[in-house]
Amino acid sequence: MEVVARHLGDVKFEVVARGHRVICDQPAEHGGSDTGITPPEFMLGALATCAGYYAAEYLKARGLSTEGLAVRASAEKALQPTRLGSFQIDVTTAPLEARHHDGVLRAVKNCLIHNTLLHAPKIEIVVNPVALAA
Repeated sequence: MEVVARHLGDVKFEVVARGHRVICDQPAEHGGSDTGITPPEFMLGALATCAGYYAAEYLKARGLSTEGLAVRASAEKALQPTRLGSFQIDVTTAPLEARHHDGVLRAVKNCLIHNTLLHAPKIEIVVNPVALAA
């Protein structure tokens, strides 16, 4: 799995994954032109859509309605080091019996992004300078 982020100028980047392109930018108050979502918003989007995927798969596998399924992911910033310090995932579904409510909760807890955040991965950072054309 891989994405590539290419700098477009100022604080704007184009993110490419499997031929799909999205723009990452900053609001004007942070030096951007607000033409895309910010990196933390991308992270929240990944968390929300991953949780939604698992919820939808649970519901579909049991013949339950996915109508109205929505996921809201929010986060609070923390300092030292600067990071997102806490997350909340709110899943909205059609009315469910208690056993399916618990089932959706269990399913969402299997989300790849959720589990990645719970179990900090190893992150290696490598800087690769390239020679510029003369």
